Amino acid sequence: MATPTRLRVNLAAPDGPVGAGRGLGAWLARTAPSRARGEVTVALVGDRRMRALNRMFRGLDAVTDVLSFPADPDPRAPAPVLGDVVIATGVAARQARQQRHAVGTELKILALHGLLHLLGYDHDVDAGRMARAEARLGKKGGLPVGLIARAHDP
Repeated sequence: MATPTRLRVNLAAPDGPVGAGRGLGAWLARTAPSRARGEVTVALVGDRRMRALNRMFRGLDAVTDVLSFPADPDPRAPAPVLGDVVIATGVAARQARQQRHAVGTELKILALHGLLHLLGYDHDVDAGRMARAEARLGKKGGLPVGLIARAHDP
């Protein structure tokens, strides 16, 4: 199996038009760490669907902004599939208003955060490793702040 040279991002919007997500896949592929090789799907979904996913997979009956679903490795696949990142568009729009930036910017913040989880980062246990990667890559991608830094900002 040949090692893919870059990240391939598929964008899906099962609950409506892509809208503010236009260009998100290309941006994520350019901004991702160099070790991010293979395929990832970013799904933009409504809050109702995200709440159902959060309830089903995390046991939390509430909408959340982003979820990551790592794929099981398939050694027979021509290119590795990293997994799926699911973003709640309603939550993203509300967070964008609160942060006073465009919805497209918020989608980038959430997509990068989700991708880092697919790559094995875990901000709950990694002593700041994910926060540092998110800050570095966010700066590279022109983001004002990362999701982790924002959550820890008073």
